[in-house]
Amino acid sequence: MQPYRHILLAADFSEHGKEVADHAKDLAERYQAKLSVLHVVDNLPVTDSIYGPIIPFDVDITEQLLKASKEKLDEIGERLGIPGKRRWVEVGSPKVEIVRVAEEEGVDLIILGSHSRKGLGILLGSTASSVIHHAGCDVLAVRLKED
Repeated sequence: MQPYRHILLAADFSEHGKEVADHAKDLAERYQAKLSVLHVVDNLPVTDSIYGPIIPFDVDITEQLLKASKEKLDEIGERLGIPGKRRWVEVGSPKVEIVRVAEEEGVDLIILGSHSRKGLGILLGSTASSVIHHAGCDVLAVRLKED
């Protein structure tokens, strides 16, 4: 087995994110691998007036989410010692973007959190499940404990 050379932490900013990040940092140190971090801002399909006055159409919510995401990602990157050039915020489907970035950046291990799914969540599938099935590299899904 070849040691991992480039590990990608897929950060979702959940309450358990620090636990997942700590796993990523530990493995990067053990393998002396590069560690990168990615957060994907999910597309917001706000294209219909059915939402009424709740969401004004002259406000670019995506830009606000991107700015907030970059700030949170920078906090994580600083804490883990990840240089700015290996901190990425993308817009789109997390299921697609995580796999795409991993392929483009030559990642050989993706680390993300995985919640136990029940009911409708099983039918819809999770980001972790999709990444596991579509990534061209190893994926470590850290089981997140439900409180």
